[in-house]
Amino acid sequence: MNPVGGPGALGDPDPAPAPAPAPAPAPAIQPEPELVGELPPVGEPLDRVDGLAKVTGAAEYPTDRTLPGLVHAVLVRSTVATGRMPDLATAEAEASPGVLAVLTHLNAPKLYPCSATAGGTWAAPPLQDDRVLHWGQPVAVVVARTPEQAAEAAHLVGVSYEDTEDALLDLDDPRALVLTDPWQRDVRRGEVERALARADVRYDQTFTTADNTTNPLGLFATVAAWDGDSLLVYDSTQAPLVVRRALAATFDVPEEGVRVVAPCVGGAFGAGLRTWPHVMLAALAARTVGRPVKLVLTRPQMFSSLGHRPRSVQRLRIGVDRDGRLLAVDHESTTPTALEDDNDEPVTPGTTYAYACPNLSTRDRQVRLNIPCPGWMRAPGTAQGNFAVESALDELAHRLGIDPVELRLRNFAGTDARSGRPWSSNALRECYAVGAERFGWSDRDPRPGSRREGRWLVGRGMAGVSFPWSQLPCQARVVLHRDGTAMVSSAVADPGTGTRTVITQLTAGLLGLDPRVVRFELGDSDLPAAPPAGGSGLTVALSAAVHDACRRLVGIFAGLARQDAASPLYAVGDEDLAVDGGRIHLRDDPAAGESYLDLLARHGGLHELGARGAGAPPEPEDQDRDQDQEQDRGSHPGSGHGTAPAGAFAAHFVEVRVDRDLGTIRVARVVSAVDGGRILNEKTARSQIVGGIVGGIGMALFEQTVTDAGTGRIANGTLSDYLVPVSADVPDIDVVFVGGPDRANPVGVKGIGEIGLVGIAAAVANAVHNATGRRFRSLPITLDPAP
Repeated sequence: MNPVGGPGALGDPDPAPAPAPAPAPAPAIQPEPELVGELPPVGEPLDRVDGLAKVTGAAEYPTDRTLPGLVHAVLVRSTVATGRMPDLATAEAEASPGVLAVLTHLNAPKLYPCSATAGGTWAAPPLQDDRVLHWGQPVAVVVARTPEQAAEAAHLVGVSYEDTEDALLDLDDPRALVLTDPWQRDVRRGEVERALARADVRYDQTFTTADNTTNPLGLFATVAAWDGDSLLVYDSTQAPLVVRRALAATFDVPEEGVRVVAPCVGGAFGAGLRTWPHVMLAALAARTVGRPVKLVLTRPQMFSSLGHRPRSVQRLRIGVDRDGRLLAVDHESTTPTALEDDNDEPVTPGTTYAYACPNLSTRDRQVRLNIPCPGWMRAPGTAQGNFAVESALDELAHRLGIDPVELRLRNFAGTDARSGRPWSSNALRECYAVGAERFGWSDRDPRPGSRREGRWLVGRGMAGVSFPWSQLPCQARVVLHRDGTAMVSSAVADPGTGTRTVITQLTAGLLGLDPRVVRFELGDSDLPAAPPAGGSGLTVALSAAVHDACRRLVGIFAGLARQDAASPLYAVGDEDLAVDGGRIHLRDDPAAGESYLDLLARHGGLHELGARGAGAPPEPEDQDRDQDQEQDRGSHPGSGHGTAPAGAFAAHFVEVRVDRDLGTIRVARVVSAVDGGRILNEKTARSQIVGGIVGGIGMALFEQTVTDAGTGRIANGTLSDYLVPVSADVPDIDVVFVGGPDRANPVGVKGIGEIGLVGIAAAVANAVHNATGRRFRSLPITLDPAP
């Protein structure tokens, strides 16, 4: 590898004041694979590196971005769920002060479709025909010099509708198109019907969950500016490269000419994983008026423009023997989707591997309706499916007289039923044990309504969680500068999850540096390619890429020293070297070594050295081949040849109080024991779990996006009407991490962004049953009857 050029190394990217002396020719160096520094101590609670900038207002979000000549765009939305628009009256709006353009399907240029897999967007781009597919659909965009002028003019656009009577809004509407196994993920193993027939105890119930809307704190915004066929976009996205691909396809321009920047997002919870129509409309408006355009969604527009967790109807049939062991599980789910959208959110796949069961069938269906496009919301599909399964297990435990924790232990899945392989790691048993002890589960009285404190009925419930493993291909670049600082860069977005902090820690540990001299450059599609920040997979993917880049970079420096007769490390093998304190030194004699900076200065006065790294999902054969080596170096404890990559596991324990007169439910405390692999920063990791728990409480007791059955209008599209948990609703939360590094990832991490939410709704419902004796199979659990 060439230390001053080539695909694995970087020269100085910034122009120097004067030409630097030509470096002396350096020998090609092939870095050895294992020479990296120590991983950060597990759980070291480094403060967020971006915390000060965010609390002082220095952090820049898309809503803050301004450019010379910036103008503003506002959406006009449909007020019906279906129909056609024979005419739009725009003259009054166009004559309004400050207005530069009013775009509708009547004058918008041709835009090109982009598939969901390529760009995460609608099959059809906006403003291309006169059809209305859902209430709140963008039907026009007004561009004006100020946001106030654009908003005023938007009210002046008149829209005529016809054929508005045939909206499809009901899952049971016989006219609606039903998609059977839309993702080709239905599973069938064993003889389900025969096993159900011979089961000692049979269970057959229906569960429903409501539509939920993400509602991140920051309003989503896009700033777009064109320079010829080159497009610069600042966007509230979790996936800069997804937006780049989508915009390049939509406007038929070279992808390399589109740059998407998202340094800060303002929260997303999945809403930023797709390229929504407003992003395209901001770019379209900018191209039309020839000036940079900013488009900021209002809170009501957020409800119809950024997707939502779709409601579900689930039928669950289970057969068990008298000891509570699962004999058969049949899980079927029906969810809505938009008329022209491919939202990938199956509900039942988690059921296939959560517990050991020889006979199993899972099936998912989608029904096409006149609704806004659903989208991924924290723990998509798994959150809904887990509620049904974990509630049903609690019912069976009560019916059989078996402790709910014991019932789950009897059905523990020691292997991945999908592949037959043992897990790469699985501390779910430990989650049950540690969580139960910290919660005081042994004091729980299984008799419903048996514990009272004044007017409050007190109940305790729990749920187990298995969340799927995810690692997508990812790239990163690490550069060490002559001033002693290091820069790690990747195109990832950080929507507030703490990615900046943990990757700064990881880079510092692998290079043997102080975290204070490491910077992380991210949120820019021009940086090394990276996957979206979603699916609990970003830290897994990015840590693997950073590990590889640091390994290569340290190998370059070690090679320089090893081939230099003046170095105390001359001809020393990697097995005898270590890095720490900005130095490479003998493992057994830390005083014998030299600093990175000395090596840079002595080899042609190099300004910097860098290396690129990549991470990719491990192949099963690679796991087999590398198992013994990984166990020998002690960094990734394995569980046998041919392991199945494991996601995170958790056990949630919840105590609720129910007012016996009013029926008011209060969550009193939560204990969550989580197997998240190697925890790089316990402070940020705990924050992720706590945030997920709060979201789970919202799903259980508060959140429901209400659609008017007659018009398709979202009836509670503001934070005044859409209820979310506030501080008074958040109880004492105790989070404990168990288990150890996972061998499917070179750093040993797992994704924990969603494991905190999954299972909370079931644990709350189970606790309510323990308090009252009443079983709830519909979310949210409220005093109001289900609509």
